[in-house]
Amino acid sequence: MKKTAFLFPGQGSQAVGMGLDLYQEYDFVRELFDMAEEICKINLSGLCFKGPMEELTTTVNLQPAVTAVNLAFLSAIEKEGIMPDVSAGHSLGEYSALCASGIVSKKDALSLVFKRGKLMHRESTKHKGAMHAIIGLPIDTVFKLVSEVQKEGVVSVANHNTEHQIVITGAPDQVEKVSLLATSQGARAIPLKVSGAWHSELIKDAEDEFKVFLDTFNFSAPKRPLVHNVTAGFEMNPDEVKSIMAKQLCNPVKWYDSMQMLLAEEVEIFAEIGPGRVLTGLLKKILPKESPCKIYNVNNMKSLEMFLNDVA
Repeated sequence: MKKTAFLFPGQGSQAVGMGLDLYQEYDFVRELFDMAEEICKINLSGLCFKGPMEELTTTVNLQPAVTAVNLAFLSAIEKEGIMPDVSAGHSLGEYSALCASGIVSKKDALSLVFKRGKLMHRESTKHKGAMHAIIGLPIDTVFKLVSEVQKEGVVSVANHNTEHQIVITGAPDQVEKVSLLATSQGARAIPLKVSGAWHSELIKDAEDEFKVFLDTFNFSAPKRPLVHNVTAGFEMNPDEVKSIMAKQLCNPVKWYDSMQMLLAEEVEIFAEIGPGRVLTGLLKKILPKESPCKIYNVNNMKSLEMFLNDVA
């Protein structure tokens, strides 16, 4: 089999109805949802399959919901004996990648994201925040604009998604100021529908508490490599992986650099495993025009069967 990377989506990929066809098809998916609901005490299957979208999108519900769907697809693929050569996940999606790499169990991943969602929600109610996507400027320019405004309040880079798609995060006034500076240089600034300033210092208290919570879990050395958001690199030491996952809350997601790392590792097949097509869309902007790499988007039974038929 060609060298394959599994990519797992996070917040922003959710949709009412996600995972329903897998839930109807497989006993082990129903068991996975039962386990997730027992951990969270939330009717995740009802939220995922029937909504309403507003309730599904609440951070405390969304994080275990998207993770459960990601893990449902991963379980269906693993059942066929197919494992990734390397994994990555976008922010929340990195917890699904930890499972694909053999670092944590699915049960522990669901416990971790539920706690993560609760802490992030708590901080978002304490500190009003905003996030904007800046389209059309390189990362160095955005960092420069951010540094000009940082002395006035909290603002930072949240995600470096593609070469010229960068998300900024922080206090609403400061995020707006950076956006105005960016648009004056020819960029577009798009406000995102989020409830908090994720990946910023405004949720630092969540990071500190989450680190303590992480320390109560057993992390194994990865069986398969994982490219981390914080470093855009690999880490084999389980204790270092825990430290990286704690830092992930308030540090930028280096997605563009992570994908460059996978290309340097000569990955030939990329499969987005989970709801939506966000990561597929980003990857198409990142891959060189003449790239021979193949991209799969595994988000329903039909696409799952196509992927399994092609790679088995």
